[in-house]
Amino acid sequence: MADNRTYLLGLDAGNTVIKAVLFDLEGRQIAMHALDGRSSTPQPGHVERDLNELWANACVAIRTCIESAGIDPSQIAAIGCAGHGNGLYLLDGSGAPLIGIQSLDTRGQRVAAQLGDASGDALHAICLQKPWSAQTPTLLAWVKQNLPELYAKAGTLLLCKDFINFRLTGELTSDSSDMSGCGLLRMPDCTYDDTLLDLYGLSDARRLLPRLVDPSAIAGRVSAEAAERTGLAEGTPVVGGFFDVVSSAMGSGVVAPGEASIIIGTWSINQVFSSAPVVNDSVFMAAGFGPKRFVNIDSSATSAANLEWYVREFVERGGHHPDPFGHCNAKVAEVVPAEDDPLFHPFLYGSGEGAEFRAGFYGIAGWHTEGHLLRALMEGVMFEHRRHIETLKSAGVCFDHAALSGGGSRSPVWPQMFADGIQVPVRVAEAQETGALGAAIGAGLGAGLFETYESGIAAMTRVSASYEPDPAMAAHYDARYRRYLDLRDAMRPFWARGRGSGG
Repeated sequence: MADNRTYLLGLDAGNTVIKAVLFDLEGRQIAMHALDGRSSTPQPGHVERDLNELWANACVAIRTCIESAGIDPSQIAAIGCAGHGNGLYLLDGSGAPLIGIQSLDTRGQRVAAQLGDASGDALHAICLQKPWSAQTPTLLAWVKQNLPELYAKAGTLLLCKDFINFRLTGELTSDSSDMSGCGLLRMPDCTYDDTLLDLYGLSDARRLLPRLVDPSAIAGRVSAEAAERTGLAEGTPVVGGFFDVVSSAMGSGVVAPGEASIIIGTWSINQVFSSAPVVNDSVFMAAGFGPKRFVNIDSSATSAANLEWYVREFVERGGHHPDPFGHCNAKVAEVVPAEDDPLFHPFLYGSGEGAEFRAGFYGIAGWHTEGHLLRALMEGVMFEHRRHIETLKSAGVCFDHAALSGGGSRSPVWPQMFADGIQVPVRVAEAQETGALGAAIGAGLGAGLFETYESGIAAMTRVSASYEPDPAMAAHYDARYRRYLDLRDAMRPFWARGRGSGG
């Protein structure tokens, strides 16, 4: 029997991995293919990628996904792409890549400090965000100051997923969620603003900004050249796409005001949706993705990237474990939590409180095991999420339950640690690829298959597990969290001595 079903393709472009995931209209994953790209560090604090490799990997991922599904590509109603926010992807006037800077980059910390001192309050009043090291306009200001010849060659500024959309369609666009998330839009209007550019010292950069579209609006259609490279059908609609934190939240079932999403991924993402953005300079950022649709975000690069580093450097070395993350979870499960367990600061890539912060294990004794270290690492990541959540709550953003997503949510031990440490019920989505699923839901909206985000989410998302907080663990985590913060404060002068490296 011929397959006449309709499908949606979601793409998820992270700092390294590009994924192509095919879904049916009930959110079931039909096929998926992912490729891991390479980052380079040409100087300390610099984290870059080859954009030609990113596009080549996207082509392979899409083609392999379609082929493994065994469908006719014309059955794909639309394509949505999500990508990591911030960083900087510059093209020249002919559309050729100039530089791809990732959101783990810290070269801009000195420029961010200068901009913050000179214009931080004025910038926040417009975009609800203050300068930080990997923020897109901060990086562009760094390029202008340090690579003036490259800046002069620049023709278009894009974000990660925008580059993939460009290569799919030939259209130079970005969407309101990504551009507001990187501090380049006036809020809550979600429009470009010349005064904002002036404050960044980028009054001559308006020419670089791409056409701005709604995330679920059709931004272009797959070109003949892209169809040949990817196996897609020429003319397939491609929507504007999403800042990946927004799409991951939607893929985990969250989009309505008052709903919370915690993403245990490369970044510690903690976000609550609202009908108007919160105006509070203690909150990291707010992003808009449609009329009366905003998400208030407090985040930093302090989450599961720490576990990925541990696995890469210590568990996978020598290939001793066929299931390295399973090994880590099993080791953690063996440990009975104790007051004098080691502590860990998850600052391998700096902190939202300072790019000079560094990671470290503290309080290790001779009787502690690998399980204790891994538990400390997971707990430290949870504590940094908790710090962000307390910032949101102090700004008046409230919630009484949260959806977990990201790679860390698939751990059998980490979600319960979050429920106990934050003392709210948490649920984990059935879909593992929530970023791609959220992008696919947006594509369904653009293709006219769903009337609203809510109806698309109701059709395509489900909960796989729920975790209730254990009241008996509240005092344990409260005490250790205070020690975690006290230790952070004690380390500040030591970290400050290294301030300035990489930027």
